[in-house]
Amino acid sequence: MKKKRQKPENIRVRCPYCGRMARLHPASYVYGSDNLDSESYLYVCDGYPDNCDAYVGAHKKSLLPKGELADGQLRNKRILAHRALNTLLEEGYMTKKSAYIWLQNKLCLREKDMHIAKFSLYYCEETIRVCNELAEWHQKRKGA
Repeated sequence: MKKKRQKPENIRVRCPYCGRMARLHPASYVYGSDNLDSESYLYVCDGYPDNCDAYVGAHKKSLLPKGELADGQLRNKRILAHRALNTLLEEGYMTKKSAYIWLQNKLCLREKDMHIAKFSLYYCEETIRVCNELAEWHQKRKGA
């Protein structure tokens, strides 16, 4: 049986930092004229920008949140985690699919939780650590 797709107005997202509701906005609400994608949306905490700076991207087709709302510190860690994982892909050490399976096993996470937008600071730091370790191992093998 297929899941029913929720309408964006029926999706309730609460900010984990301040407890306020988060609402769906065009990305330009946060990024202003720096917004590179006019079709992108974000779930933004109702306390933004004065009291809380938490937000998360929305999937383009379903408009469901990509993960959990994040403050600036967590958003930056998620960016670094993506970069560390992308390094493995760009260097040709793994395909995207195999990298996510490998990382899922390293972090002991379920497949449904394997989206960096769902990661906490801890999981971002672990992702960076294990990806860097693997990249270093490959570099040592090349040099040997």
